[in-house]
Amino acid sequence: MALRRIALRDFVIVRALELDLAAGFSVLTGETGAGKSILIDALQLALGSRADAGAVREGAERLDVSAEFDPVPALAAWLDEGGFAPGESLLLRRTVDTQGRSRGWINGSPATAAQLRELGDHLLDIHGQHAWQSLTRADAVRGLLDAYAGIDAAPLGAAWAAWRQAAGALETARQAQDTLLRERERLQWQIGELDKLAPGEDEWEELSAQHTRLSNARALLDAAEGAAAALEDDDGGALQALARAQSLLQASEHIEPAFQAIGEELASAIAQAADAAHTLHAWRRRTDLDPERLAELDERMGQWLSLARRWRRPPAELPALLADWRTQLQALDAQADLAALEGAEQAAHKAYLEAARAVGRARQKAAPKLSQAVTQAMQGLGMQGGRFEVALAPLAQPGRAGLEEVSFLVAGHPGSTPRPIGKVASGGELSRIALAIAVTTSRLGEAQTLIFDEVDAGVGGAVAETVGRLMQQLGRDRQVLAVTHLPQVAACADHHLRVAKRVAQGRTESTVQPLDGEGRMQEIARMLGGEQVSATSLAHAREMLGKPAAPAPRRAKAAS
Repeated sequence: MALRRIALRDFVIVRALELDLAAGFSVLTGETGAGKSILIDALQLALGSRADAGAVREGAERLDVSAEFDPVPALAAWLDEGGFAPGESLLLRRTVDTQGRSRGWINGSPATAAQLRELGDHLLDIHGQHAWQSLTRADAVRGLLDAYAGIDAAPLGAAWAAWRQAAGALETARQAQDTLLRERERLQWQIGELDKLAPGEDEWEELSAQHTRLSNARALLDAAEGAAAALEDDDGGALQALARAQSLLQASEHIEPAFQAIGEELASAIAQAADAAHTLHAWRRRTDLDPERLAELDERMGQWLSLARRWRRPPAELPALLADWRTQLQALDAQADLAALEGAEQAAHKAYLEAARAVGRARQKAAPKLSQAVTQAMQGLGMQGGRFEVALAPLAQPGRAGLEEVSFLVAGHPGSTPRPIGKVASGGELSRIALAIAVTTSRLGEAQTLIFDEVDAGVGGAVAETVGRLMQQLGRDRQVLAVTHLPQVAACADHHLRVAKRVAQGRTESTVQPLDGEGRMQEIARMLGGEQVSATSLAHAREMLGKPAAPAPRRAKAAS
């Protein structure tokens, strides 16, 4: 899971650059201001860091950076869930224009900056030159110990949130008991008023339909009687007329065969008219004016209308209103049930304490191991006899992160008492301690590419050589890329890249050139003696390398 290739176009002072990287330990060196950290900045941009229009090279419309990694089987499910196609490599790309507008891609599919950052957490681990500043922040210190101990703090945070929510609900209920009681009494009275009506779900529509029919019963009866008479009247009824017409046609159908079909149609019409008359008689028999039922409907609908006016709702909404009030009353009953709320708070508190104590035990177990590992690393970094200690102290009040405070203590000299790291360590010592911690904890994460951006600032001599050997050792298991100004560190690298500035077409550009053999020795000599490379510095460089130069990275191309 290593970084294969990085490509830049129009980024800061880089016009165009393609750089292939190899496994092992690689260093980037160059004069101050040459742009050694530009590659690190570009990588961070490709992996979702904040887009800045100021990073677009002057005169260009947009910058374009991409980083190609070896495929990561463990991320296959994440890529599939995000809709990103798998491939022979994992390609991340980002562009930013002069207006600050940013676009990102993963394996050619559009991606958000958040997705790039999430993916980047699995691919790269970057240690900056100011990493020591985090050693004085409680959250960063605790995070380092938890990472070393393999602690997943998410369940503890969830338990804390659940407890605080339950405690908040209980406190709110205690403070609002009087208000809750008044609100509950109001809802109970309103529900009681509507319960007297007991409105059915579809009752209003049925009442309205019945009332309409009964209030128009006289007119409906008259219509039915008139229609029946029109069909059956002996003198001018429709049935008599149809029967006469049928008889006339039947008498002549032996002469005109077509009359037979017309006669059959009239027979059908007579049958349908007779059925209609029968139905009208049946309807009349079961229908009457029923003034008593009409009075009952008037009274019932009056009750509905009265309550609808009181609550300023359409009558048809009264059943839903009653159901809503009952739901509100249930919620108020739950809030007013202090015993239940107290039980929920106590259960949540217990769950939090169990999670916090489990995390605390893991921290207690890991703290001396981390202390010993960092102390051992300090011995080779110019702090012989110094001691590093991870201190755990109980908090006055439980917190989201647990029951204890984590702090880093350091004793810079043999026999001295460890004290808070920010109070006793100098800037140089802080950098070395941060490096010791970085080397100790860098083995923990899943990222197979580790980047050290001038974390060796402020050290030199034998300490610098130790830093180089530590990074070389890390490079046996992971890909390590370090920006350094120390020749001792550069001499330990498996691969050497030199960053330089040049002027092309009146503009300053930054280039990267892989070095081997004589070129690498010249660069080490420059780092030892400054711009004027002397025979002495060359001899020293040759002695530091002590062996044939390591193979160069696969290829590096820069615009000419």
